[in-house]
This record gives sequence, C-alpha cells and structure tokens, in this order.
Amino acid sequence: MLDLSNKAKGFSESVIREMTRLARAHGAINLAQGFPDFGAPEAIKEAARRAIADDLNQYAITWGSAGLRGAIAAKAERLYGMEVDPERQVTVTCGATEAMIASILAIVDPGDEVVVFEPFYENYGPDAILAGAVPRFVPLRAPDWSFDPEELAAAFNSKTRGIILNTPNNPTGKVFTPEELEAIAALCRKWDVVCFSDEIYEHILYDGARHVPIATLEGMEDRTVTINALSKTYSVTGWRVGWAIASPELTAGIRKVHDFLTVGAAAPLQEAGVVALGMEEAYYAKLAVEYRERRDVLVAGLLDAGFHCTPPGGAYYILADASAFGVSDDVAFARKMVAEVGVAPVPGSSFFREPSRGRSLVRFAFPKKLETLRAAVERLRGLAH
Repeated sequence: MLDLSNKAKGFSESVIREMTRLARAHGAINLAQGFPDFGAPEAIKEAARRAIADDLNQYAITWGSAGLRGAIAAKAERLYGMEVDPERQVTVTCGATEAMIASILAIVDPGDEVVVFEPFYENYGPDAILAGAVPRFVPLRAPDWSFDPEELAAAFNSKTRGIILNTPNNPTGKVFTPEELEAIAALCRKWDVVCFSDEIYEHILYDGARHVPIATLEGMEDRTVTINALSKTYSVTGWRVGWAIASPELTAGIRKVHDFLTVGAAAPLQEAGVVALGMEEAYYAKLAVEYRERRDVLVAGLLDAGFHCTPPGGAYYILADASAFGVSDDVAFARKMVAEVGVAPVPGSSFFREPSRGRSLVRFAFPKKLETLRAAVERLRGLAH
C-alpha cells in the first residue's frame, strides 16, 4: 500500500474550508470562511480589467512587478515610516498564505523551533510541520487574549529560529499592544530569532486600536518578515496577491523558495494592486467604520442568542463561547448549527494544539453585508428558545 508522508499525516484538511462546503450543501449563511459577500472597490476592478485588455497576461518578474513592489514600499513608508527597498526587500506572492510558508521554508531548518501563539490561524501549525520545524505553543487567554510574559520567555531557547505573530489576530480579534510587541521583540533580539509577522488585517481596527508593525521596533527591522496581501483590505480574497517585506538577506532566500513554489502571482492583478495600494486615507477610515457596524450587529446578535463574547479590537472575527448551550463537542455543535439553524461557524478546536481547549468555542466571521448579518442574527434567535 502506498502511504502519505509523515508531514501530510501530521495535519488534517482545512476545517474552515470544510465548513464552507457544508454551508453550501445546506444553504446556510456562511460565517465560517473570512471572505466578503460584497463587491471590491470599482477602481481596482477596472484596473484589473484594463490590465487584461492591455495584454498584461504573461509572467511578471517572479518576485513581483516593479510597479507593485514600488507601491508596497511606498505605502509602508507613508503609513509607518519604514524604509523599504522595492528591488531588494519585497517579494510578491500568491497571497499571504504563500508568503508565510515561503518565508518559513526559506529561513527555518528541520529541527528548529517556531513559537506560535494559540489560538492560531489554522495554517500556522501545518506551515511549521511542512518546514520540519517543531512548533512551541504559547497560550493567549480570554477575555483580552493576553499572554503571560514568563510563559513566552520559557518558549524561547537556543533552538528557536522563529516566532509567528498575527496582529490584528485571527481568530481572536486581538490587537497586540506596543508593550506586548516590545516583549516579543526583546526575546527575538536576545535569542537571534526571526519574527514572521502576519499583518493582513492592519486596517480593520476598532475603538481606537492602533496597528504597530513589529518591524518598526528597535532592532527588529532586519529580523522581521512582514507579511500582507490585498485580500482583506480590498475585498479580493480570490485574487491571491500577497507579499513579504524583509531584509535583503532574508528576501534572497524567500524569493528562491517562492520561485519554485508558485513562480509568480497573477500579472494583471498585480497591476490592479498598484491602484489599490494608492488609495487615499479616507478609504481605510471608511473601511474601519463599516466593519465596526458589522461587528456590533453580530456581537449583539450573538449575545442575544446566548453566546458569551467580547467585541474584537481588530480583524473581522468573533471567537464566541457556546458553553451556555451545554456544548462539549464544538464540531458536532457547528455541524448542527449549519444543518438546523442555517448559520455556519468554525469549530473552535481547530485553532488549538489541544482540541479540548476549544471544545466550547466557535468562530464567526463578519465580512458580510449588513442584511446578511441581520439574517444570520434572526436565525440565531432560534438557539435561545
């Protein structure tokens, strides 16, 4: 009998994508997978159409078109004061997902250790496994999803090569504070560790929360891989255009791995990305206001239905506690919600190394039209009665 590799056997298929398939099968409202059900900005769609019509349909430079790399560098400097050389420090990838795995494969060797906060976005554990690394998990604890500095320090040692940071965070919505970021940075400096910083929700912030790229902290510029994408900010999750910003030395390795993983991201969509990254500040302010309204609608609906949750500080997810319903099996509960309530969440156990830690939790995504969320809230009322 032919068998799979130990790497492939080390993790399961995506639970998030599985819940999307179930939602489609049952005609449920999909609050599982984080993609919008509303349109992208017209300007960037028109830019993509124009690029295709102008026959920009062949390979771009494998690490990204010059125009997009320049736009990425310009935005990083404009917003955060980061000095980024687009020729030597930017790699355009097929989404932030590929940016993360390409970066880890380029920097981490088999047997190295990678620190991962949990709950974590489901890709991070498999990414470490695919690189042959050993993940070391550090818990974030509700309600504010903070970490214990001593527990974090204990996870670092001479084998530690990287730490994965996601702020604003999926699935908790946590925005790491400057003090927390400095605690992480101090350990990276002490142990000569690279921070893989996923900042894809940088513009989706609430209640005065502020995004601080960890690369801007003292001593972190050359030991951070800053990962981002068009997907969430510009509502184009299916375009798969992302990037990694890193030192020239790290970028050289990332580009080599990226080249042999995917060759390159879609050329016409890269041209549209130049337009997207040039959007005025008013676009980002409006984005945050609209997402706050969506957040508040869903939080109120979940509380009314009997869930326990706190409003997230960023991103567009709510990790809700369903223990009031006597939930002891989050997977069965999520499937029941899809089939009987008509709303699809993600089982919370998929975000933890030890599934038992998430058995009473489910995650809801709210990048949806207000009418979609209100319809979901109406269906959720059936749980409370």
